Amino acid sequence: MARQIIHLPLVYSCSGCSSAAQLANTLALRLDRDGEAQMSCIAGVGADLPNFVQQAASGRPILALDGCPLACVRNSLKRHSVDPDRYVQLQKHGVKKRYGQDAADEDVERIYPKIVELAREIRPDRDQSQGQPRPVQRAK
Repeated sequence: MARQIIHLPLVYSCSGCSSAAQLANTLALRLDRDGEAQMSCIAGVGADLPNFVQQAASGRPILALDGCPLACVRNSLKRHSVDPDRYVQLQKHGVKKRYGQDAADEDVERIYPKIVELAREIRPDRDQSQGQPRPVQRAK
């Protein structure tokens, strides 16, 4: 049975060459695989590919994960007048940007619970006060 991804927030992540960038990507992949968010392609948004831009601008809640202060994810979304509902810049969480190294497993385990919490805060099918699914509002 396919999961109903329309009820999940979108997550966009940096995926550059540094350990911080790869940590952002790892966190986003894990959110996607755990069914907490639907990962989408920030490179497609940055490349102005219509399907990716349309999805980003669809009004679904967005969690954006950047590895460093260059903020490539945030800036790619901003080019299309899209502001994420939640934004994380990993260096503000003590993540060091290193080239030629993988992300530290301890950083993944330390930060992932915080990222899950952010994704759940903006999940459109959750009643924020109860943590329970809420009725989906249909446009008239």
